[in-house]
Amino acid sequence: MKTDIYQTITNQIVAAIEEGAASYKMPWHRSRNDITNPRNAVSNRSYRGLNIITLWMIAEARQFQSGTWATYQQWQERGAQVRKGEKSATVFFWKNLHEGRDEQAGADDRRPHFVGRAYNVFNADQVDGYQAPIVPVLSEQERVAEAERFFGAIPATITHAGNMACYVPTSDEVRMVPFGQFSSAAAYYAVLAHELTHWSGAKPRLARDLSGRFGSEQYAMEELVAEMGAAFVAGQLGLPSLARSDHAPYIASWLKVLKSDSRAIFTAASKAQAAADYLASFSQSAEQPSELAA
Repeated sequence: MKTDIYQTITNQIVAAIEEGAASYKMPWHRSRNDITNPRNAVSNRSYRGLNIITLWMIAEARQFQSGTWATYQQWQERGAQVRKGEKSATVFFWKNLHEGRDEQAGADDRRPHFVGRAYNVFNADQVDGYQAPIVPVLSEQERVAEAERFFGAIPATITHAGNMACYVPTSDEVRMVPFGQFSSAAAYYAVLAHELTHWSGAKPRLARDLSGRFGSEQYAMEELVAEMGAAFVAGQLGLPSLARSDHAPYIASWLKVLKSDSRAIFTAASKAQAAADYLASFSQSAEQPSELAA
């Protein structure tokens, strides 16, 4: 992948963060339109990592109602036609060039070597001749039941008390404000997903270490990983991902890092996707990865 693609996507994310800073609304916050993770029209698989945020962000800016995307050729395969003059969105995929090589090859030869490739995709709202399948819409009660099943399968120690939600590394415990103190079930699950993303990064689990890349900004970037990881989980469960004013102190740090390093958002999104996958692995609803995040 050419460096200018990294910079282009980073610039889009930075602009969206700056635009929403006053209201704490980040590109990964979803409260209307299609709040689920965007999917490919041909494979019906969810996009992953930064692709999710990029497509959410573009759909919001262009007021698309659909969460379905595909390349120009893929739409043609579905019997649909992209309308003339429509502007595409860029997504990226990572391929292991050494995947499938002879097992007898030396260890050094079999180490993963990933190469990124960018693709242009169009939203279903930009094409003619496509009839979206009728997808059953879960009721509020059904969504809550699915969320309870999802989070209930995660073997974390979660205590409900006090007025602050956090992950406590010393006791390896997630502390949550009691459910009844939240404005909605969605708000409760959003915070729980955020704190469980932190929990996933502990040494016994994913051992997430951001110090090598982000140095003194490590703590702020861990918050960015948790923010995006929670959004990915919410998108999988069909729940809103809501803005949080208590994250305001981190916004300046996020912008500082992203503006100085065009690949930082790719790294953070990759860590967030790994965390979301880890949390999903405890339930039967986990999806098989359709691509490798950056």
